[in-house]
Amino acid sequence: MRDSRVAEILSVIADSRDGRMTLPARLVAECLSALPVSGVAVALMTADGPSGVVLAATDEQARHGEELQFALGEGPCVEASRSGRPVLQPDVETAGSARWPQYGAAVLDAGVRAVFAFPLRVGAIRVGVLDLYRDTPGQLGSLEVADAQAFADAATVMVLHLQEHDGRDGTHSALGGPIDGQAEVHQATGMISVQLGVSLAEALLRLRAHAYAAGRTVSAVAADVVNRRMSFDDSESGTTMQQERQ
Repeated sequence: MRDSRVAEILSVIADSRDGRMTLPARLVAECLSALPVSGVAVALMTADGPSGVVLAATDEQARHGEELQFALGEGPCVEASRSGRPVLQPDVETAGSARWPQYGAAVLDAGVRAVFAFPLRVGAIRVGVLDLYRDTPGQLGSLEVADAQAFADAATVMVLHLQEHDGRDGTHSALGGPIDGQAEVHQATGMISVQLGVSLAEALLRLRAHAYAAGRTVSAVAADVVNRRMSFDDSESGTTMQQERQ
């Protein structure tokens, strides 16, 4: 992760004084102000594709773009989530319809001329997608792509945080560090760090991601790790977890 920029983004959205806006709404608004795009949206994804849940969108055009991908089952967010790589389409009119026959024509009708999708993933676990829309064709520069990726990393942390807190808008301290004060979560994070050979921050993110994918709380998964009922690895399954033999 682009740690310093991600931390800056999370700090900004957590410290916003506009109590009427949710964390996802703050993130897409901040992304819109930072990049040369006309719309931003964050949508949740599953292994089968778009879940139909749009966490936030800066305007109706961006929200419509997300809803089209869910309805049609194709588009940049579907491709980005499946591949695990950004999908950058700077000119939908020229190449978009050939790439996504139904979606390309539909977003052109909606006034979208360029779209850029950045997957929200932890390992092989698909969390969501950050989609950027432009009403004029044109590429993003290399620095702009890097900044968009930092927003996607921040969005990944945010989504996992919200999942653990049942969708409530949390405080900035919860975004920046461990999600709760339970010693078991900290202990499990340390064990995962050793198992995977990664930093504590990355280990916590992997713990959150598995809980998200499994529909469980982080505390419950942490208990399984601490009690050696589960361990993390880099297996091809994507969950990076296995049942340990007693």
